[in-house]
Amino acid sequence: MQTIQEENQEQHWKRNLYVCVFGSFTTLMAMTLVLPFLPIYIEELGETDPASIIRWSGYAFSATFLSAGLMAPVWGKFADHFGRKPILIRASLGMAFCIALMGMVSNVQELVGLRLLIGILGGYASGATILVATQTPKAHTGWAVGTHAAGMLAGNLLGPLVGGFLPGYMGIRNTFFLAAGVIFIAFLATTLLIKETSFKRKPAASQTAHPSHGFWHNAPSRNLVLLMLACASLLMFANYSVEPIITIYMASLHTITANIPLLAGIAISVTAFGSLLGSARIGRLGDRKGHLPVLIGCFLFTALTLLLQAFATADWQFIALRFLMGVGLSGLMPAITALIRHNVAGNIAGTVLGYSTSAQYLGMVLGPLAGGMVGNLYGIDTVFYMTAGIMASAAILTAITRKRQDKLKINGTLH
Repeated sequence: MQTIQEENQEQHWKRNLYVCVFGSFTTLMAMTLVLPFLPIYIEELGETDPASIIRWSGYAFSATFLSAGLMAPVWGKFADHFGRKPILIRASLGMAFCIALMGMVSNVQELVGLRLLIGILGGYASGATILVATQTPKAHTGWAVGTHAAGMLAGNLLGPLVGGFLPGYMGIRNTFFLAAGVIFIAFLATTLLIKETSFKRKPAASQTAHPSHGFWHNAPSRNLVLLMLACASLLMFANYSVEPIITIYMASLHTITANIPLLAGIAISVTAFGSLLGSARIGRLGDRKGHLPVLIGCFLFTALTLLLQAFATADWQFIALRFLMGVGLSGLMPAITALIRHNVAGNIAGTVLGYSTSAQYLGMVLGPLAGGMVGNLYGIDTVFYMTAGIMASAAILTAITRKRQDKLKINGTLH
């Protein structure tokens, strides 16, 4: 028989999910639409030297990811103490404010400072992931997280496309103002529509002051959760190791057009499109069959597609393999998030999922560096071998951990 709390959760979790999907879609689209015109905007702000434009573009692009990665565990812990909804309200309002100010800057230093501030104040998508994972009934966690991931992917996919044509019609500064307005709508929807039903503020008693300490030292599922954090970092590492070399690699293939940047853009986009199509479906499969076997299968499938990319001889082959890789990638983060959620107590779920977000950012930072270094030293093909090996190793480690978890269940030590 359902408790009142379970009935409330059943009543509100789908509405929460749809609001979070809308909010994550709009905030990530607003974040990524700047990419196509960022160098042009920096030039308008007074930087005319090409080398200076490239340097400041790199600073502006990476500043947000750096500050967001550092702040993710902090906001996750804050969410555990004060609730997940306040995190989303803060993030959406803060991002709307900062993006509006980006349309009013007078120099590049102010622009970079605001990009850094967005990473500190933002984080709507990661906060929404925590809320969806903790507010959804466990039987539907994989599907819900997968659906939310699809919204995130759609925002990342459409953002650069919108940023490519909007400034030509309304100007760069007005584009920022429009993006801020859309995020403000997400702020209103979050404030008025989301109902957090299962959160209880922690008591101030000393025995509950550091509830995560016992988990990291004594919980039988600790090793599984630590592995999931490592997997979150590894999958981003593998994915972002390849993306910076795609343009160069496609130039070495037989192509139907001389427009290599266009083909590279298609290759990157179809990966996101494959993930968009597969995310919710594979998440639901994890709910039915178990998230560990789905995770292992997706790692192996992704490893295979990465390996085959090294043997592509034509652009259509490479693009098709990138699409299939996107389908494989789509099952990884929903499974990782669901496994973390199922194996940590609700009162520290935000903190641990915040660590997961930081682990992803770490992979995003280190991946391109490693890919460029390996490609320069040993050839571009080696980057695909390396990333395929990383995905296969993650599958093996997950399979070993699965066997250990099964033994713990048999012995009755895992509850």
